[in-house]
Amino acid sequence: MRTDIGTTKYLIYAQIDASGVVERPDVVGAIFGQTEGLLGDDLDLRELQRTGRIGRISVTVNSKNGRSRGTITIPSSLDKIETSILGASLETIDRVGPCEARITVTKIEDVRTLKRNYVVDRAKELVRSMFTEVLPESQEITEEVKESIRIKEITKYGKDSLPAGPNILDSDAIIVVEGRADVLNLLRYGIRNSVAVEGTSIPRTIVDLSKEKTVTAFVDGDRGGELILKELMQVAEVDYVAKAPSGKEVEDLTKKETVKSLRNKIPIEQAMNELFEKHLKEESQEAPKSKSKPKPKSKPKSEEKELDRLKEYINKLPGTLDAFLLDEKESLKIKVSVRDLVDAISLTDDVKIVVFDGVVTQRLVDVAAERGIDCLVGIKIGNITKKPVNLKILSFGEMVEEEGDLY
Repeated sequence: MRTDIGTTKYLIYAQIDASGVVERPDVVGAIFGQTEGLLGDDLDLRELQRTGRIGRISVTVNSKNGRSRGTITIPSSLDKIETSILGASLETIDRVGPCEARITVTKIEDVRTLKRNYVVDRAKELVRSMFTEVLPESQEITEEVKESIRIKEITKYGKDSLPAGPNILDSDAIIVVEGRADVLNLLRYGIRNSVAVEGTSIPRTIVDLSKEKTVTAFVDGDRGGELILKELMQVAEVDYVAKAPSGKEVEDLTKKETVKSLRNKIPIEQAMNELFEKHLKEESQEAPKSKSKPKPKSKPKSEEKELDRLKEYINKLPGTLDAFLLDEKESLKIKVSVRDLVDAISLTDDVKIVVFDGVVTQRLVDVAAERGIDCLVGIKIGNITKKPVNLKILSFGEMVEEEGDLY
């Protein structure tokens, strides 16, 4: 039942526990009867109710297994001292009807505090709605015109009529995104060199374009973005990877999030390493735990011998994302981060062997062949479609895994 608190300052809340079956009229009668004369004429409940200084006494009581329990609520417009005295007087009641009973005051609530909190919260809502819903008319017009311009700026590129920004042909670097909405969002922030793949199947137009331009794949921060990235890596020549924050899509990013994501792009080799490490982690979690693991397939003796010679460098690599560039005497010329490996190979002379904590990709193979490198050694060999005759490509992933089992 709703309590009328129009003129109420405080609400007294109490609980009743009676050793028998009692009903609401019994409780109300006990309250009036057993407090009569206890506090004098000024605090007599009947007089206080007659003059409107206390409201209607609300009682809810339920009986079960020969025992009655319930709650009592008394609205009061007295001051806090008088209200507290009135509440304490309830605890002197020891019988309700023929049954022994106990009343305990649980709290006294200041109704005005509740009203003030409501006023503050409601005022905050009104202020927020005033600024979000009632926008200046000139701002609305400006945004509408800008949106119209952005929609007109979007073009169609290639035989597949892919959604693209107007600078897709003129720019040396392009951004590959998932859909039309992503291109529109980038246009909103002045980025005009993006093109959409429009689905998980990468069109031939994107594959051909990736051979001519520096490509950054800008993908969503979810499972779908990862799948598109994996396919792009297999069929197109991607140079960098940018990712939206985890759980977000490119089309929903703010300008700050978009700029930050593109600024934090990573080389394709590093992205492949991260995907490979994630794949290994997932495999280890899914694989049933057993005392004995299947032994990896043995390598040809020539490869084992080659890896054994380079063991000094290989043992230092796992988990570092570093690379060692060696000369023909297997002496260290330079140590670099994997993300700078392509540039280091291109700029360092007399390099014959490269040992690195990453995946051997087609791009690395092409650069190594151009620079006359004899041997590429990575933790894993990726999808290599063109393998030069004079270049050895080895992996030491199984070797590290096998040695790790000994510990």
